[in-house]
Amino acid sequence: MSSRAWLILLTLSVLWGGTFFFIELALVDFTPLTIVCLRVLLAALALFTYLKLKGEAIPRDLSLWVIFMVMGLLNNIIPFSLIVWGQTHITGSVASILNATTPLFAVILAHFLTADEKLNRHKFLGVLIGFGGVVVMMQPSLAEGFNFESIGQIAILGAALSYGFAGIWGKRLKGTSALVNAFGMLACSSVIMLPVALIVDEPFAASPDWTSLSAVVALAIFGTALAYIFYFQLLALAGAVNLLLVTFLIPVTALLLGVGILSEAIHPLSLVGTAIIFAGLALIDGRILTLFRKPKRV
Repeated sequence: MSSRAWLILLTLSVLWGGTFFFIELALVDFTPLTIVCLRVLLAALALFTYLKLKGEAIPRDLSLWVIFMVMGLLNNIIPFSLIVWGQTHITGSVASILNATTPLFAVILAHFLTADEKLNRHKFLGVLIGFGGVVVMMQPSLAEGFNFESIGQIAILGAALSYGFAGIWGKRLKGTSALVNAFGMLACSSVIMLPVALIVDEPFAASPDWTSLSAVVALAIFGTALAYIFYFQLLALAGAVNLLLVTFLIPVTALLLGVGILSEAIHPLSLVGTAIIFAGLALIDGRILTLFRKPKRV
């Protein structure tokens, strides 16, 4: 990859890794659904402003907005809600590691739902190793019986599964710019989440301080709107395969912020499980195998 692509990759990993940190701060004063609602709504408004400044038109094709609506559910509403709720029972550091299992789910779903992305031997082995790491990570909570910590961990895995479905559904978005797609997805998410938050939660009853309020704004602007801009830039520059590298870097940022600033405790088995998950992801990525192949003789 080019130096610019690497810079964007590192920036994106910091932005997405920071989302788990901002969620921890926001949960002090906001309820989960309100956080998700504010995240997608503020991000949609930010991208709408950016699109207007660039002079890009908002599509009027109804069928395209149906795709946006489904994409919003799979890529925003379901995973965002599960992650925020999950973090009411587990730390952001653990949540970021479990969220890194998204490629594990993606390759399984792609095998059954697509015609050109079938599992091969090293991908299948990578999936087995990766989920073995998940089992190791969950051992401390499961040893105490099935509790809210276990459910919180499962919620994050559910978010990763939803992201996997979103990756496959998102292939339908062709012919429109990446920024328009991101705005459409977030706009539809906002339309759904606003009434849900108003009915289920009591957002106006919140009395947030500047820390939690700033965390929500940062989550929306930096961790969502700006992150999507960098995401699509990296996708165009380096392709989907290189984009997978961000999966390895997101937990690093989350761990540094969670442990370093919030003093989150990490169980030793969580670190062992993290290493195993990363080994599985590296095997799925495939490039690690090239290090052990003998160069061809000319």
